Amino acid sequence: MPKLLEVKNLSTHFFTEEGAVRAVDGISYDLNEGETLGLVGESGCGKSVSALSLLRLIPNPPGKIICGEIIFQGEDLLKLSDTEICNVRGNRIAMIFQEPMTSLNPVRTIGSQIMEPMRLHKGMNKARALQECLTLLSKVRMPDRVNTYPHQLSGGMTQRAMIAMALSCAPRLIIADEPTTSLDVTIQAQILDLMKGLTRDFGTTLMIITHNLGVVARYADRVNVMYAGRIVEKATARDLYDDPRHPYTIGLMASVPRLDQEIRHKLGTMEGQPPDLLCLPPGCAFHPRCTYCTEQCLEEVPELIPVANNHEIACWVDVKKG
Repeated sequence: MPKLLEVKNLSTHFFTEEGAVRAVDGISYDLNEGETLGLVGESGCGKSVSALSLLRLIPNPPGKIICGEIIFQGEDLLKLSDTEICNVRGNRIAMIFQEPMTSLNPVRTIGSQIMEPMRLHKGMNKARALQECLTLLSKVRMPDRVNTYPHQLSGGMTQRAMIAMALSCAPRLIIADEPTTSLDVTIQAQILDLMKGLTRDFGTTLMIITHNLGVVARYADRVNVMYAGRIVEKATARDLYDDPRHPYTIGLMASVPRLDQEIRHKLGTMEGQPPDLLCLPPGCAFHPRCTYCTEQCLEEVPELIPVANNHEIACWVDVKKG
């Protein structure tokens, strides 16, 4: 399967009066054509910053992409001019944000906002763009909303509009950043099923950023687990759930209720708090919370190493061997 995206040693820091916040700290991964990649981790681990870095949407100051390569369809996005990267955003790579109401213009109709990228990137006239807009709105099951304003829609409907906007230029990659956070549980599944189905129909590759392990289990082909700005485990979704190998991933899995557990089964917890990215502890950032911690963990930062086929962890301890 051909690679669509390769991220190599990407680091994004935010410079404050207190010091540098290492929000993304040397991550590397790839994404194949047509697959769905899940990026999972708790709040503040760097998931959203890593996604915004792909499109160079980091506010500068205080943020800055320190180093790395973002190879998309054979070209490094970090080397493009401002004009060239603007042609990538919304055209070849689209993004669906967590809060659709803050991403839509409140004084413009849904139809005009969906048509805008088609007219900008594809050079369509108004009549052609309107025709395409109506088709997209029909696909996201809101065909009569072209003249509706965002405030007239529910949360689920505004997220459907964002999906239609993301698909408007038939991008090669869609990044969905916590796309269902603000929605109730019954609507979440509808939106995710719709998004997954449409990306499959359009032949679009999908990256889902979430802290919801249930979403990852159902929709992702491969998963990257992030902690304190770094990727600590990579695996296929099936392998990650059947055989988690990093202590952090094991802790996450233990905290999620399962249908195959006894009714009174006590969920697991992880002691402590995520580290302060302004002042990361020496060695492995997870070691203050890890029950498997050794002397090496206190001093050296582990790199990703393979532990099985298509399965890598950044850990000095082989948990499976005890």
